Amino acid sequence: MDRGTAGRTGNWGQRHYPYGLLSHRIRVLEETDAHRALGAAGRDVLDVVQQEVPEQAVRWAADWDTDPEGMRQRQWKWAQCGGRTCGSGQWAQSVAAATSHARRESAAQTWIEHLARRAVDQALADTDASMYAYSYAYSRATGYAVAVQHQARFDAYVLDALRGTGLDSPAAVAA
Repeated sequence: MDRGTAGRTGNWGQRHYPYGLLSHRIRVLEETDAHRALGAAGRDVLDVVQQEVPEQAVRWAADWDTDPEGMRQRQWKWAQCGGRTCGSGQWAQSVAAATSHARRESAAQTWIEHLARRAVDQALADTDASMYAYSYAYSRATGYAVAVQHQARFDAYVLDALRGTGLDSPAAVAA
């Protein structure tokens, strides 16, 4: 028997250490006051998740279901291309993830994304939104909440890309 894993349950060997550590950090977050656990902008994040995301989620889902093909194209352009006023969505998400990792806030960001998705689920529970509309609303909500987490660290170029502001108007994404 390997003495390093004696008494442990699950597959938490050295190869899986990062996942075990993240799991531990999430448990610590669950046992701490939410606004403190989510970092310096914790109160702002909770305000956005509780007050703005539910309202926006309904609009985001309706936008998707109204014009799925148009929204699919806009989302692809936003994720890949960026523009003069904001970066690409994928790039901004990777910058936020790297910053969270560097500042030891990965668990907080994971929890923020979970809270945002849960707010979307609650907001869309009584609607007939499609599966793709849910997915779109999830991505918008998580980006929006993560932007609030990093609002003091990033400039508008990155924050607008995280928020997906270009997705709200077809002309902004096409530019």
